[in-house]
Amino acid sequence: MLPAEEVKRVQEFLDGIRLVDDAVSRIPGGAWHFRPAPGNWTLHEILIHLADAEAVGYARVRRMIAEPGSTIFAYDQDAWAVSLQYGSTPAEEALALFRICRKLTAGLLLNLEAGDLSRHVIHPERGPITVSDYLGIYSRHVEDHLKQIQRNLEAWKP
Repeated sequence: MLPAEEVKRVQEFLDGIRLVDDAVSRIPGGAWHFRPAPGNWTLHEILIHLADAEAVGYARVRRMIAEPGSTIFAYDQDAWAVSLQYGSTPAEEALALFRICRKLTAGLLLNLEAGDLSRHVIHPERGPITVSDYLGIYSRHVEDHLKQIQRNLEAWKP
C-alpha cells in the first residue's frame, strides 16, 4: 500500500483533469487558434500536446512497472506538433484521451506498493526516471501548460 503522502500526490496528479477542464471551459471561441508569436503554440495545439504527452506517459509508467531498467524513447514535441498536424486534430477527442490516460494511470499508481515507486526506466536525455519522479514530472507538465494557456489568453485579449 502507498504511504499517505504518495496517495495525496496521486490525487493531485488526478486533479490535473479538473484543472485542464476548467482552463478549457474559459477559452473563448476566437482564442483557440491564436498564435501569440511565430514558433509558439496555439491553445488548440497546447491541448493536443497535453494529450500526446499523457499517452506517452501512460506507456512510460507501465514500462517502469513491468520492465524496470528498460530504455524509453525521447521525442521532439515541436516535430510532433507539425508532423502530427496538431492544428487539425479534434480537441475534444484529444482531451478525452488525456482524461482516460490520466484516470487509468492514477488507478494503477494507487494500487502500487511503496517499493514500486523506485522502479525506473532510462530516458536517453534525462537518465533514470522512477515512478515517483514520473508523478512529479507529469503533474508539473500540466501546471506548466496551464500557465502557458493563461499567457496565450492574456496575449489574445482583444
